Amino acid sequence: MDSKSISTFLLLRLGRGSSFTGYVWWLSLLLWFAMIAPVQAAIELRVAIEKNASQVRVGSSTVALVRDGAGRVLGQLTPENGFDAKPGNNGVVLQNQWQAPQLWIEPTQGGYVWIGDRWYRGRTLLLSTQQRLTAVNYVDLEQYLYSVLGSEMSSNWPPEALKAQAVVARSYALYQRKKASDRPYDLGDTTRWQVYTGIDKEALTTQSAVTATAGQVVTYNGNIIEAVFHSSSGGHTENSENVWVKPLPYLQGVPDFDQGTPGFQWVKNFSNEELRSKLPGLGKIRTLEVQRQSPFGRVMSIKVVGDAGARVMKGDNLRAVLGLRSTLFTITPQLTSSTGKGSKISPAIFQLNGRGYGHGLGLSQWGAYNMALMGYNYQQIVLYYYKGTVLAKAEVQY
Repeated sequence: MDSKSISTFLLLRLGRGSSFTGYVWWLSLLLWFAMIAPVQAAIELRVAIEKNASQVRVGSSTVALVRDGAGRVLGQLTPENGFDAKPGNNGVVLQNQWQAPQLWIEPTQGGYVWIGDRWYRGRTLLLSTQQRLTAVNYVDLEQYLYSVLGSEMSSNWPPEALKAQAVVARSYALYQRKKASDRPYDLGDTTRWQVYTGIDKEALTTQSAVTATAGQVVTYNGNIIEAVFHSSSGGHTENSENVWVKPLPYLQGVPDFDQGTPGFQWVKNFSNEELRSKLPGLGKIRTLEVQRQSPFGRVMSIKVVGDAGARVMKGDNLRAVLGLRSTLFTITPQLTSSTGKGSKISPAIFQLNGRGYGHGLGLSQWGAYNMALMGYNYQQIVLYYYKGTVLAKAEVQY
């Protein structure tokens, strides 16, 4: 990791409200103002950047202290250099020089840490479990959100959409933090959680959106909600019980505003040979028969019939196997002639015509984008997608 590449990564790219819900909106807004308290103390979040790795490259933009789990200083890292961390017999081994069950890397003078292939704010904890390594970024919640916004949305999106994402992402992170007592991190950094890619995705716009909504979260009956979100619903968001089985009153479907956006419609074609390879053991595929759909058209279960057998799959499982954008699709088989006397006709191509991108629960990002362009503010956007909720200030204990 040379000075030039580090310096490049260190450059930060700092480059009419309408009411539409009448009485419910104004009541929610009044409750929100009533619940806002003075700014609370900073909340430190634990984000797993590397998990179960055989080796992790770490570093710092400034001189960094190396500490063991008890806080004792073992040494220092020189700035703008890469160091290899590996699991050892007694924990973590850093650059064949320091070893302990846990090692901290703490930059001085407000520096950044390097983990894997990116720069991050905060500090790093290295843990070893069963000869594998986990690197956890301890970072201020609000600063963490600077990157999440730029990773989950484009930093040039309308300010009110970015603010809505800030409130939702903060709520999601704190919800995960509260339930993370059995693991050494609060959440990960991928789409399995919410995307976090370090300072490279920060911008003045994402920082401004976080600052403008500082500490604000989405609550239901006084508790921070599981504020999941997705790219585009394809016209209507979904009820949680149709995706997760468990009904949640604040995750109920609403008409979306995502029409005309890049994720609204999609088409994907599969040859019979492709389906056979992705769905082994069924032989030549005869039909894809939808068994159950949600009220909004998402495929909940589907029967795949081949000349060697049949299988019933959940819609989410088929989506994962075929790499589909969503489970909101219809199937159009394109038939060919049969190849023998008495033989059945099998489609050569299965065309899937779909809408939306993601599970369809909670905030639709492209819907928020269009709502912001239409003049709705972030409070209206958030409260529209999460029914019966109220915006409030986060409690420190979260």
